[in-house]
Amino acid sequence: MATALKSKSFQRNLLFSIGGVFLLFAVCFSVYQYQREKEYKIDILHSRLQMYNYEMVQTLGEDSLTNNRLFCDYVERHNMEGLRVSIIDKNGRVILDSYEPQVDSLGNHLERTEIQQALYDGNGYDIKRLSQSTHETYFYSATRFGNTIVRTAVPYSAELTRSLQADNTYIYFAVALTLLLGIVLYLSTHRISRHIGYLREFAVKAEQGEALDHELERRLPDDELGDISHTIIMLYWKLRHSEEEKVRIKRQLTQNAAHELKTPAASIHGYLESILDNPDMPEDKKKHFLERCYAQSERMNKLLFDMSTLTKLDEMDNNISKPNYEYRHVNVLQIMQNALDDTALQLQEKGITPSLNVPQHIEVQGDASLIYSIFRNLIDNAIAYATGATCLKIACSEVENEGRHFYEFTISDNGQGIEPQHLDHIFERFYRVDKGRSRKLGGTGLGLAIVKNAVAVHGGKTTAQLTPGGGLTIRFTLARF
Repeated sequence: MATALKSKSFQRNLLFSIGGVFLLFAVCFSVYQYQREKEYKIDILHSRLQMYNYEMVQTLGEDSLTNNRLFCDYVERHNMEGLRVSIIDKNGRVILDSYEPQVDSLGNHLERTEIQQALYDGNGYDIKRLSQSTHETYFYSATRFGNTIVRTAVPYSAELTRSLQADNTYIYFAVALTLLLGIVLYLSTHRISRHIGYLREFAVKAEQGEALDHELERRLPDDELGDISHTIIMLYWKLRHSEEEKVRIKRQLTQNAAHELKTPAASIHGYLESILDNPDMPEDKKKHFLERCYAQSERMNKLLFDMSTLTKLDEMDNNISKPNYEYRHVNVLQIMQNALDDTALQLQEKGITPSLNVPQHIEVQGDASLIYSIFRNLIDNAIAYATGATCLKIACSEVENEGRHFYEFTISDNGQGIEPQHLDHIFERFYRVDKGRSRKLGGTGLGLAIVKNAVAVHGGKTTAQLTPGGGLTIRFTLARF
């Protein structure tokens, strides 16, 4: 209920703010248009009277304007209903007037508005002024010709008043258009408000921790706002499930780590307890127990080292967008050779013959110790789990992906391989294809996870596939320097 009220409040505020601005604009425009049209009609009347003044001067001539007979004859011949014509000198004195023959009684017109304008601008007019002689309201228009001013006036009758009024038809169109736009604005703000209300409701549910999977099934309007709402929900849903997945994986990793550490710790505890409880234990048996304790401590040490390496890789992966100034030019060929030299004895004992099919110069930008761990863990993995393998092939080629150049490495053996269903999981931490057998061989279950993460922090990808004819092939890329 509170969400609905807030949504309506948002719509009302948005509608009033936008509608108020539009209404203010419409009123200002209407007033401006009314004044503009009124002035336009006044200008038309002023121009008509000015034309009369010019025609009178052209007909009579400026020298004959003060001739009473010629003046009266012209006004009589070109008479207009209610028209009054006056001849005034530059000092404001009325010389001739078509309405009042006794011009002395008319007084001085110098301060009249139309006379002042005519003296300074050549012509002028005054609207709706009461005549002192006739006591009627006139519209005056005056034109200066040298030292003489011709002034014409027409009564401000009801008909003239109507003609000078602005046409109000456009006001009706403006009101109709305002109502139409108001309806459109209401519908638009209602639609926006509905989306805002829906997102607010979604946010409240998310804050309260309610299940939101069903929100993905809600039908949203097929428009831009609907797309944005759906995108926000999808992003939140993915983030929520990603966080839940992280928590699950973290819990699982903690359990696996505890389980992996518990086994050698229990073995060490059991052997030492046996030695302490049996002081008379034969030396050869005591030595055997101590050797087993040492082997289990080595296994625990390797497990802790691998976990430390993965923690370091996780930290590097979180800052992968930041430039890593610790990276140096790394000669990968030399690192591969070092890893093979360090594992030569184990390879020989297993009867595995390594072969290299790589370019003479392979150089990347990276961390030498991490790149060494990639090859060392892959070789150790083949030694430990590639049962029946007789060869280990390491190949390298250059590839291009999305405009970037990479070195693509493949390490493949011809052993027994693994079942296809394990291919998508072998890079997971503590994942074992054969759990019991893997522990007997001393593996930590973290080697291939280290490989995948170390490749990722160097901008590459890792995949696994079955070797044609039997065996396992690990394929990964490193960005070329």
